[in-house]
Amino acid sequence: MAEAQLAYSPDRATAYSELLAEVSAVVAGETSRTARYATTVSLLKAAFGDRFFWCGFYEVDPLKPQELVVGPYQGTLGCLRIPFGKGVCGAAALSRETIIVPDVHAFPGHIACDSRSNSEIVVPVFDSSGALVAVLDVDSTEFAAFDERDARGLEAVCRAMMA
Repeated sequence: MAEAQLAYSPDRATAYSELLAEVSAVVAGETSRTARYATTVSLLKAAFGDRFFWCGFYEVDPLKPQELVVGPYQGTLGCLRIPFGKGVCGAAALSRETIIVPDVHAFPGHIACDSRSNSEIVVPVFDSSGALVAVLDVDSTEFAAFDERDARGLEAVCRAMMA
């Protein structure tokens, strides 16, 4: 199987830098969070192709503030709701910190929305007041697909998306 063509540099640090500039330019002035989330997911999938098997946002439900509800995403069927503290997304929401999981099958309480996912990174998303509003969830079919370069790059993209 041929490797997927990436829309950006094959060097991840450079790819994130290029993506950061594009996200910033495209969402500038947009007031709809849904539009910002959907656009960012689209750009992430275009940038990283099949490396990002599932990529999307789980939003904090304003009616149930200790629960995440699926938002814009690209990939196979996602979980609809995730309580804070459950699975990788719920753990990141509770801790308010990025979590990198090299092997989701070894993560206590992992929620398997698709059995083909083998590694995951989840990045909390904050509004301008510092309130948690969502988490960005990215899954890969590869084990150990994510590292600190991805954490720093995705955190920067999320900050730019919310600016």
